[in-house]
Amino acid sequence: MNIDSKLVRELAELLGETGLTEIEVEDGERKIKVSRGGTVAAPVHYAQPAPAAPAPAPAPAAAPAGAPGDAPAEAAGAPANAVKSPMVGTVYMAPEPGAPDFVKVGDKVEAGDTLLIVEAMKVMNPITAPASGTVKQLLVENAQPVEFDQPLVVVE
Repeated sequence: MNIDSKLVRELAELLGETGLTEIEVEDGERKIKVSRGGTVAAPVHYAQPAPAAPAPAPAPAAAPAGAPGDAPAEAAGAPANAVKSPMVGTVYMAPEPGAPDFVKVGDKVEAGDTLLIVEAMKVMNPITAPASGTVKQLLVENAQPVEFDQPLVVVE
């Protein structure tokens, strides 16, 4: 098992800077969790395959009407091939305010292309296409809060 000690240290520093007691990040099959208890910071890390979890229910919010295919995921669940959020944060569809969105429904993307950004604790995390394909559905809106493992985009 390869442990990225630099990442663990950076996460531990974030705990101290923000006053949080726990932070968890996931990258593919690797998951790193750093937490502290009491008054002494004690980083804890582990790596394991992420368990398959059902998609969380969409957050109750009034969503503006959009074009077909742009609607948030319904309670019936998202498609199995949806790109999911690796963290809790806020979705941004464009690199900066006023800029065009990274993708829209119908766009062709290559593996590694940025689909959107999830901002967590002032860090902008690009969410990339796992494979080449066409953007079939956007399951989130700009500036929407998202949960860990929440479906974001369908690429087929």
